[in-house]
Amino acid sequence: MSLWGILAINSVAFGGLLFLLSAGFSLIFGLMRVPNLTHGSMFMLGGYVGSTLYLTWHLPFWLAALGAAATVAVFGGVIERLLLRRLSGSILAQVLVTLGISFIVADFCLLTWTGDPISVATPPGLTGGVRAFGLFFTTYRIAIILVACVVAALLWALLDKTRLGAMIRAGVDDPEMARVVGIRVSRLFTIVFCLGAGLAGFGGIMGAPILTVYPGLDGDMLPLALVVVILGGAGSLLGSLVGSFLIGFVYNFGQAMLPELAYFVLFLPMVLVLVLRPQGLFGRHAP
Repeated sequence: MSLWGILAINSVAFGGLLFLLSAGFSLIFGLMRVPNLTHGSMFMLGGYVGSTLYLTWHLPFWLAALGAAATVAVFGGVIERLLLRRLSGSILAQVLVTLGISFIVADFCLLTWTGDPISVATPPGLTGGVRAFGLFFTTYRIAIILVACVVAALLWALLDKTRLGAMIRAGVDDPEMARVVGIRVSRLFTIVFCLGAGLAGFGGIMGAPILTVYPGLDGDMLPLALVVVILGGAGSLLGSLVGSFLIGFVYNFGQAMLPELAYFVLFLPMVLVLVLRPQGLFGRHAP
């Protein structure tokens, strides 16, 4: 199996994880205009909570993943209700508060789970792999890709086919007008924040068998989510999907081919998009 093939497979799987992380982040930023710097911490917290439910409490892997998503979603809702709602319109205060919360979460995880990395074995039923076209595809990485596609389809159905989705899109496009026609934008903020946090927590435990869970995982994943959102466009589900897989390829191939310039290769597309199309590839101009 060639190095290019291995990198391509890993890039697609990593792109699926990035989508789980960045989709909620994009919606939060697009709807609430909140630069939520706790999102990487929510990914890490989901990994820790899910691994505890799976390894210590011996819950089935998928049930542990749902438990981690629910726990992080509740945590996100508390942050939005108690803190971010009071800081509406104050970008600097939101940045400082969310950054401070990320440090608090990091210290809490370090105190609770210590500094040793937690390795999560591949769940039963998802071990092994299949060989096709001269390449070996591990079953778990295929599962991550399928899960990302299912989540993308469900989010698309939620945003485009339901009344709640119509209200969310109205809030993204013009929050002031949405308030005028009777939409409770504040409630939408809480729902979207919980949804985004839950997706990040779910992505954390899904990535644990590949990435492991370790202190500093939040700092490694947050810049990638930021790049995806800027590249794809804030509030754009399609932008998050395309940007996640694109950055997955750029990141993996950059680390393998040009390790000394890996971050230059990663952030170069973001800089070009900011210069040429500030709203992102699939984003809209801010109202």
